[in-house]
Amino acid sequence: MKLSHIKNKVAGVLLLSAAIAACKPDGNPNKLPSVNPADYAGKIDGFSSSDEVLPESLIAYWSFDDTKNELKTGTAPGSSAGDSYVTDAVRGKSLSLTAGYVYFPTQFQKFKTDTLKSWSISTWIKIKNNGSKRTMLFQLARPGIFTGNINFALNTNGYPATNDSILRIQPTFITIGGGTQDNVNSLNGLDKVSLNNWVHIILTYEYTTGIFNIWMNGVKVGGYPSRGTGNNLYKSYEPSEVIIGSNYNGIPGKSVSTDVTFAPMTGQIDEMRIFNRSLPDAFIRALYNLGKANK
Repeated sequence: MKLSHIKNKVAGVLLLSAAIAACKPDGNPNKLPSVNPADYAGKIDGFSSSDEVLPESLIAYWSFDDTKNELKTGTAPGSSAGDSYVTDAVRGKSLSLTAGYVYFPTQFQKFKTDTLKSWSISTWIKIKNNGSKRTMLFQLARPGIFTGNINFALNTNGYPATNDSILRIQPTFITIGGGTQDNVNSLNGLDKVSLNNWVHIILTYEYTTGIFNIWMNGVKVGGYPSRGTGNNLYKSYEPSEVIIGSNYNGIPGKSVSTDVTFAPMTGQIDEMRIFNRSLPDAFIRALYNLGKANK
């Protein structure tokens, strides 16, 4: 065999090998930067703390770490009662109420009609049933009116104090038509929880769809999320005020009716956050998982 023929065969083999190599799939076709595992060490769902969850959408925050002030604006309450700080908390300290409340006679700018459309309220609570009175965990109150724009209500009246396994949540909101829409975590098998432990609850409302959800410990538990559109859309009427742990009828000198279905709260609250959007599912679960880890 001639040397030139051998060279040609070798060259052909090399060319074929190069062609085959060129056809192999590129493991990084979009040329994305490499991932450093060290960047995710100690993180939960990609976050180092709850503070990193959508901070650009956070419009109000109460940490209750030796302060009752709303921390985004620095707003102090106008009055409070039956309140103290305890080290039994999700992070830092928590607010402990004994037939107590915290009242802000303030129109928060971020809660005004043209500003607040979609929203989410996230908080951790430790509370018992009492068999007699409902509890208003948070109310975006309307001065002189019994029902607020948002009423984060707990039906602690539905079971005796000996029942420490069911927490009934029944929030409502006011609509542009002047009516009331609600949701409740009943008859769906998802209201079992230990009331001896901290419980994470989130309400979410999406203005474009009218969907109003309740989440408890990272699980969607509301039985009636479809609240409709049109006249059933949420409206943040002005002026508004904020009450934590009560409604007006539980605050001396502020009663608006003889209704006594609610009583000032007895229990603990921690890490209350309000966002100006309906939180995506993954972020809701992240807040729950981060709280469990005291982050």
